[in-house]
Amino acid sequence: MRRGGGELETEVADRAAPVVLGRADELPENGTLVVVSHGGTIRTTIGRLLGLEASSWEALGGLTNCCWSVLGEGARGWRLLEHNAGTLPEPVLGDDD
Repeated sequence: MRRGGGELETEVADRAAPVVLGRADELPENGTLVVVSHGGTIRTTIGRLLGLEASSWEALGGLTNCCWSVLGEGARGWRLLEHNAGTLPEPVLGDDD
């Protein structure tokens, strides 16, 4: 369903997943790719990379601000290793404390 006249989730995934895959293919061995985007784009792209049906993407949930997901590529395809992960920053103490 189009929300507010925007793209369908499948259209977002159609656009984003090939970009991620293309960049991942260019990585050196054991390289890391960092993708920064809106939570909905990340969720739909993860769903597409995992081979989930679009109707199941909502089950992944959205990403909280400043959180991340980690995917790894295995023998049978992509695996979701972490989702919506994050920690609070440690307090910084100055010399005047």
